[in-house]
Amino acid sequence: MTFTKLMAGIALVALTTTSAIAGSHTVRMGTEGAYAPYNFINDNGEVDGYEIELGNELCKRAELDCTWVTNDWDSIIPNLVSGNYDTIMAGMSITAERDEVIDFTSEYFPADPSSYVALAGAGAEATTGTVAAQTATIQASYVASSDATVVEYATMEDTIAAVRNGEADSVLADHAALKDIVDASGGVLAFVGDDVAIGGGVGMGVRESDGELRGKFEAAIAAMKADGSLNALIAKWFDGRDAGY
Repeated sequence: MTFTKLMAGIALVALTTTSAIAGSHTVRMGTEGAYAPYNFINDNGEVDGYEIELGNELCKRAELDCTWVTNDWDSIIPNLVSGNYDTIMAGMSITAERDEVIDFTSEYFPADPSSYVALAGAGAEATTGTVAAQTATIQASYVASSDATVVEYATMEDTIAAVRNGEADSVLADHAALKDIVDASGGVLAFVGDDVAIGGGVGMGVRESDGELRGKFEAAIAAMKADGSLNALIAKWFDGRDAGY
C-alpha cells in the first residue's frame, strides 16, 4: 500500500473515531499475530510474543483494562484510525511518514538492522536481484528505491515461501524476525550480504486524538526502562540481547 493510498483511506474515516479512554472502556490492543518473536499466534490459538507480554504489563502499570485484536499488516494503520482498535503493537518502526498519520510512544525496542536471507549457498548477488518484502514495510520501500526488484507479499510467511520456491532471490526484513526462521530452517536458509540500517526503533502507535492514552502508555514504558524490566523482557524474547535501556 502506498502512502498516498493510505492517506486517502484514512481521510474517509478520520472524523468518526472517539477517544480510546472516553468512558473508561476496554482498550483494544491491535497486533498482526504473524511476526515472531514480536507477535504471533501460539499453539493454543492465542496471541503471544514479546509485544503481547509487554503490552499486558504496560496495561497493568497504566491501570487499563485491555484486550487484543489481530489485523492484517497492510491495513493496520487505517483500521487504527477508523477505530477498530486503540493501539498498534506490531513490530512497527517509527518513521516520519507514519508519524504524519498517527502518533507514537517512545520506542520500546531499539532500531534493529534489516537483513537479507536467501537459500543457503547463494552469494551476495541475491540481494540485488528479486527481493521479497512484506507490503507497506520500511524494507519494501528500501528495496523499491534500490537497484533490486521488489516483490511484495502480505505476510512474512509469504516472503519466506517466495525464497524457498524460487519466486524471489532473497527476502529483506528485521534481523530479529529472520533469525528464528533461519535457525529453524535446518540449513536451508542463510543470511547473505550486508545488513542495512533503515527506520527507527519500534514504538506503540495511537490515534493523534488519543493524547491522554498515549501519555499513560508513555509513562509505563518509561517506568519499565527505569527499573530494568524492559531490558529483561527483551533479553527473554531475543536471545539475551541487551537493549541498553
